[in-house]
Amino acid sequence: MNIKYFQDTDTLYIEFRKGEIWETRDLDENTLLDVDSTGNIVAMTIEHARERADIPSFSFEQVAA
Repeated sequence: MNIKYFQDTDTLYIEFRKGEIWETRDLDENTLLDVDSTGNIVAMTIEHARERADIPSFSFEQVAA
């Protein structure tokens, strides 16, 4: 997983897996979902991320199975 925040455009890009993007689906006017040819999620783009995703308090935790 790779997460990038572009401060100049207030855009959050979350790449869940490497792969060729087959289709980009609009979830709403500010959220895009990229999927591969079999429908697996490749990435998500969130516009206006500071407002919509609370970027200043971002944290990551991996929980063991």
